[in-house]
Amino acid sequence: MGLKESLLKVAEFVYKLPEYTLQGQRVPVYFYLSDRLLELLEEDAIRQAANAATLPGVEKAIYVMPDVHVGYGFPVGGVMATDLEGGIISPGSIGYDINCGVRLIATKLTVEQLVPVRRELMQEILRSVPAGVGSTGRLKLSKEELSEVARKGARWAIERGFGFEEDLQHIESFGALPGADPSKVSDFAFQRGSHELGTVGSGNHFVEVQYVDEIYDEDIAKKLGLELGQVTLMVHSGSRGFGHQVCVDYLKTAKDALKKYNIDIPDMQLACMPFSSSEGQDYFKAMNSAANYAFANRQILGYLTADTVRRFLNLSWEELGYRLIYDLAHNIGKVEEHKVDGRRKKVLVHRKGATRAFPPYNPDVPPAYRDIGQPVLIPGDVGRYSFLLVGQSGSMDMSFGSACHGAGRLMSRTKAKEYVRKEGLEKVLGDLVVVARGKGTVAEEIPQAYKDVSEVARVVDALDIAKLVLRLKPLGTLKG
Repeated sequence: MGLKESLLKVAEFVYKLPEYTLQGQRVPVYFYLSDRLLELLEEDAIRQAANAATLPGVEKAIYVMPDVHVGYGFPVGGVMATDLEGGIISPGSIGYDINCGVRLIATKLTVEQLVPVRRELMQEILRSVPAGVGSTGRLKLSKEELSEVARKGARWAIERGFGFEEDLQHIESFGALPGADPSKVSDFAFQRGSHELGTVGSGNHFVEVQYVDEIYDEDIAKKLGLELGQVTLMVHSGSRGFGHQVCVDYLKTAKDALKKYNIDIPDMQLACMPFSSSEGQDYFKAMNSAANYAFANRQILGYLTADTVRRFLNLSWEELGYRLIYDLAHNIGKVEEHKVDGRRKKVLVHRKGATRAFPPYNPDVPPAYRDIGQPVLIPGDVGRYSFLLVGQSGSMDMSFGSACHGAGRLMSRTKAKEYVRKEGLEKVLGDLVVVARGKGTVAEEIPQAYKDVSEVARVVDALDIAKLVLRLKPLGTLKG
């Protein structure tokens, strides 16, 4: 019998894999799924989550979001908390693209203004915003300069003219994690990151021009300053080669640490080290450095995109109405306080393809949003839509304050390319406006390669993890 047959439905949209299912499993695993998403759930994703439940010091439960799919060691959409003293930190359970995340920018523009010129605008964004495999930006930074980026995060970019001081009030952790130490980052990571700051990269990363096409909560939308037909800009990118190399380096460290600390794991992709060990602390400091690089990267990308739109339409900044709504991480490890076994406790929360969804009045929600909850951004595919939600109280009990991060892949990149070869790219995309440096990435990222993000968002809304506020529809998308 497969693990899928072992799942128990314990409530609407909630499935439990009991802690005794897999040998050595310390805690249960909860999956949040609709009937359709349960059908799509991969056996290997269940096994990866169950494997993580065997790790030393894992607390309470493993939680798996509705956009789940197989990842490296730990499923994308997975949330795991570990004890700070007896628990581990797992690089693979945070991911290669450290602080991959999403940024949403509001403008004063309306959809009617952009529809007639959207193709020309997207071509201008393609020329102005570096994207694609191995893309390099206009910044060429020394190790010393990059070390400053790794410490300051988004503030570094703002100090150099890429954005505005008030942006920092609308970024998770105000755009910089305090535990960064660039001395724990390898020279090769610095080399890889030296030319990539301010670039989108490839894969599922994008820059998108969108508009608000449906509102579910008028009061919260009004507090966010968003209304029907309003144009927004969304950026999805991370720490590029800098963060990737940090993960590569510390996966090797973690594999060496297994024997040193007598840690037995069911899958080498879950290689880990005690969080309190020198190796664990070194990785944590390097990870924070990469996260700050990513915050700076999205700060630059958001500014470049907005500036391109502004210049294309011959507008002042005031006329454009640039305003950062929020910027968040969805591949990250953070020390947070949560309720475990009836008491408050500091734990290390691993989020891999999962987003913070802290509720109203949580002290870690930025002051601007403390009365409504942290904004949660769930991007979809290039052909459908994305959603903005706000965190709710259910997230603290059900997912260590976490929600999903996207639609979740339905096809592998190879299968997506095969589908395009069979159907033809023009037929697949229809009248969608998608621009890219090459057709390869577009073929991998077709709408059919992803689950329906509305189904994913519906689940977290129904479970009171995050409340649906509004829907955003794409006008044009830049892919790598």
